[in-house]
Amino acid sequence: MTFNRRIFLGTAAATASLLAAPMVRAQGKPRVVVIGGGAGGATAARYIAKDSQGAIDVTLVEPTRTYYTCFFSNLYLGGFRDMGSLGHSYGTLAADYGINVIHDWAVGVDRDAKTVTLAGGSSLPYDRLILSPGIDFVDGAVEGWDVSAQNAMPHAYRGGSQTELLKAQVMAMPQGGTFAMVAPPNPYRCPPGPYERISMVAHTLREINPTAKILIADPKESFSKQPLFEEGWNDKYAGMIERIGPDFGGANVSVDPQAMTLTIDGDVNDVDVCNVIPAMKAGRIAEIAGITDGNWAPVNAADMSSKMDENIHVLGDAAAQGDMPKSGFSANSQAKVCANAVRGALTGSTVFPARFANTCWSLIDTDDGVKVGATYEATDEKIAKVDGFVSATGESDELRAATYQESIGWYDGIIADMFG
Repeated sequence: MTFNRRIFLGTAAATASLLAAPMVRAQGKPRVVVIGGGAGGATAARYIAKDSQGAIDVTLVEPTRTYYTCFFSNLYLGGFRDMGSLGHSYGTLAADYGINVIHDWAVGVDRDAKTVTLAGGSSLPYDRLILSPGIDFVDGAVEGWDVSAQNAMPHAYRGGSQTELLKAQVMAMPQGGTFAMVAPPNPYRCPPGPYERISMVAHTLREINPTAKILIADPKESFSKQPLFEEGWNDKYAGMIERIGPDFGGANVSVDPQAMTLTIDGDVNDVDVCNVIPAMKAGRIAEIAGITDGNWAPVNAADMSSKMDENIHVLGDAAAQGDMPKSGFSANSQAKVCANAVRGALTGSTVFPARFANTCWSLIDTDDGVKVGATYEATDEKIAKVDGFVSATGESDELRAATYQESIGWYDGIIADMFG
């Protein structure tokens, strides 16, 4: 095997095991390898396997055996879901759809040879490769913080243990203490997510620690659903939440995880919990594959194929695709377009024109749900917004409760769509 700029091996041990390991090949069928088992990757793998009826060999590479959704994890922080309800396994994809599910890390892509290298040493050949790796964090994005500090100051922007840690820290806050958030700059996963999180933390603190304060350092001039969140915060959590935007130093912050301080434009604040959500970029494997431009991976809107390699497709958070937000709904929608295009390319089946949709629901308080969404079409330049909608301020309690119930139905539906 030739090692060049398109292949990366994490360790010398991985190199040694790779050289000793045989190729894993399926005979006589086109091969699709999907990296990442979230809303994009799991959906794409399932649709390709289901709709090709066994004509395509599908392998899904995902390191975790139980996938915890990042979407709806804020509701765990607010006490509206338990962690078990957010965890899902891959057994049905393997048993009912014949997908070869491999729990390992993808550490290399050789675009010339069309192979993926796994940390365990195996090499997977592909005819088409689908990358849906989610996000990583930009090094140095928040002064004083890196991933080594995530246990002291959690990001909780991947589902699972980080979310549990942040919840435990909130529950252990002293009476009258301070919860702080460093909000991320655009673009980032789930634009309303940090502000739903603030709502859910406020909901919990109102019940167990009503004199606590919440401080947000935000580098952005504005944020998704801002009038809706601010209306809710004023009505439900009056006096608890303070947001400092860029005009007052919200873009000039640093943290000290040992001292538990957040410094905003030179003003040092002692805090009891600090949720640091740094700037984001495409998951590392996209960079390793050599298909990123800056922090994200540019794609063609019609089929989500990489603009740098027609045999690689990129879904969800990692893709630079145009107007769609980075969300679980978006990733699921893009996966269906990609699956149809990949199946057509490999088997000659009908490929339908690309259409996309997204909705993002947020919970502000009990039965107080709001949403924003849009439909999109593929153009030569990008995925372009066609029309959109957003909840209005001042809506009735009945409408807000119905919106929340709608979100629960969507969650159940997307999980079935992803995992079968």
